Amino acid sequence: MTVTTRTTERTAPGRTSLRRRSRLRRLATSVLLSAGLCLGTLTAAGPAQAVDGTVVTSTQSGGRTVSFTFDDGPDPTHTPRLLEVLRRHGVKATFCLWGDHVRQYPHLVRQIAAEGHRLCNHTMSHQDMGGWSQQQIRQNLEQTNNLIRQAAPGAQITYFRAPYGNWGQSPQVAASLGMQPLGWRLAINDWQPPGTGELVRRIMQGVTPGAVVLMHDGGGDRSQTVSAVDQTIPQLRAQGYSFDQPAVR
Repeated sequence: MTVTTRTTERTAPGRTSLRRRSRLRRLATSVLLSAGLCLGTLTAAGPAQAVDGTVVTSTQSGGRTVSFTFDDGPDPTHTPRLLEVLRRHGVKATFCLWGDHVRQYPHLVRQIAAEGHRLCNHTMSHQDMGGWSQQQIRQNLEQTNNLIRQAAPGAQITYFRAPYGNWGQSPQVAASLGMQPLGWRLAINDWQPPGTGELVRRIMQGVTPGAVVLMHDGGGDRSQTVSAVDQTIPQLRAQGYSFDQPAVR
C-alpha cells in the first residue's frame, strides 16, 4: 500500500497542479468579488469625511478670519437676497438646512451649492435632540441628508448643527455619517430682530479672530440680517478680516 500510494503521487502531478490552479482561481475570484462589493458600497454611499465628534467653533485657517453661517433655511424670500449679497461681496458661507424646507424649496439648495457655499444638516424640522437615542438621531439626520442630496445631487454635506445647541449624543452620530459638528463662537440673536443697526453693532463688537458667527436666513423675517450682512462685510474687511469656512477636524 505504501508503494502504491507513492507511485500514484509520482504518476499524477498534472492532476495535483490542476487542482491547485483551480483553488487559486476560486480564491482570486472571491477576493475580486469582495473588493467589487466594497467598492460598490463606497460608490453608492459616497466617500465619508474623516471627522471626529468635536464641536468646532472656529474657522479653518484661524487668525484674522471669520466664518458666516446661516440657519433655518432655505427661505423663498430671504435666502435668494442673502445669496445675492454674498455673491456681490465674493463671500462663501455655510447654510444649515431644515429638511422640511429643503423639501419645499429644493431649487434654493441647488443654488446654494452651485454658488460654492457649504451645506450643513440642521435636522428635519429643528427638533431638540438633547434626550434622543443615537438610533433616533441617525434616522433623522439620514432623512435630512437624503432630501438634501435629492435636491442637489453630488453636493457634499460637510457639517451638522444641533438645534438650540443642545447636542446630546448627536456629535458622535453626525461624525459617523461624515459630518463635522458645527457650533459657533458668536450668536447675534437675530431671531428677535432688533433693527439692522443693532445687528451690525453686535457683529462688529462681538467678532473675534477665527470666529464662527451664527445668523439666520430662515424661520422668520430675516431682512434685517440680510442688510446687516451687506453692511458688515466691507467693515470687517477694512479691519483686516477675510472670510473663511468653519474648520473640519
